[in-house]
Amino acid sequence: MSKLVTIYGGSGFVGRYIARRMAKAGWRVRVAVRNPNEAMFVRPYGAVGQVEPILCNVRDDASVRAALMGADAVVNCVGILVEKGKNRFDAVQAEAPARIARLAAEEGVARMVLISAIGADADANSDYASSKARGEAGVLEHMPQAVILRPSIMFGSEDDFFNRFAGMTRMGPILPLAGGDSLFQPVYVDDVAHAAEKAVKGEAPAGVYELGGPDTETLRALMQRMLGVIHRRRLVLNMPQWIAGIMAFSFDMLQAVTAGLFTNSILTRDQLANLAHDNVVGPQSKGFDDLGITPVSMEAVLPDYLWRFRPSGQYDAIKDSAANLRRG
Repeated sequence: MSKLVTIYGGSGFVGRYIARRMAKAGWRVRVAVRNPNEAMFVRPYGAVGQVEPILCNVRDDASVRAALMGADAVVNCVGILVEKGKNRFDAVQAEAPARIARLAAEEGVARMVLISAIGADADANSDYASSKARGEAGVLEHMPQAVILRPSIMFGSEDDFFNRFAGMTRMGPILPLAGGDSLFQPVYVDDVAHAAEKAVKGEAPAGVYELGGPDTETLRALMQRMLGVIHRRRLVLNMPQWIAGIMAFSFDMLQAVTAGLFTNSILTRDQLANLAHDNVVGPQSKGFDDLGITPVSMEAVLPDYLWRFRPSGQYDAIKDSAANLRRG
């Protein structure tokens, strides 16, 4: 019988790519999610019955244990950028990974992979970054041979980074930024999934790997690159820290006073604290080279999905060509 992997958060941005790779490698895949009915799109990744979404709440022991019963490996991709309701950074990114590792060890699961993030630091002034570090520590306490992957900002057709900023260009001539001078090393989501696949299959030694793409650029430069891809001209404006701070505080308070009816997906104070630091691979860190993976560049991928933000969408190149013919 083929081996079984349980992927917590397997219908999310990186999780779906890992699920697809594991199915292609011949593994049976359990996609453990809060809403299985919304994750049915993962089933065609494999043969009939090979990939199955199942109900799981990572805050509950019994639910987590049921999802990993009989598994040969587990992958935890669950994470949040904004706290809402019971989904707090501590619960989702610190306690849940430790819970999964503890129960996996009790059930004799051979391997565990945790998707963390560059910048994970228990002493960070960001709850996001500190909770990621506590989650890593909890995993290593129970599964010391686990593989921890720390990607930089991930890009791909479903990302919430380039897609979000490209969408903002439709709203006006100015593209405001917080932390525009901070460095990023964007990594293609399928390269992170490839690293996870190697770890699940036992082809990656235990340890922490920081994963960044081949290009390191400031946030401002990334926006200029994105504008070039979508053929739009916008003024990229780096907001002063104090203005960004007022905006983040206001949006956070609006979420609080509306009891969650408004979710601050624009800019939080915690995100602002993260943006004050570079998000790049450390000089002494293990990374793609140690895994035998050559990361894909942004240039090779961004045009494949950002074309829809061009003024004329898929017809933009045709209109440019026609204009050149008229000028000729």
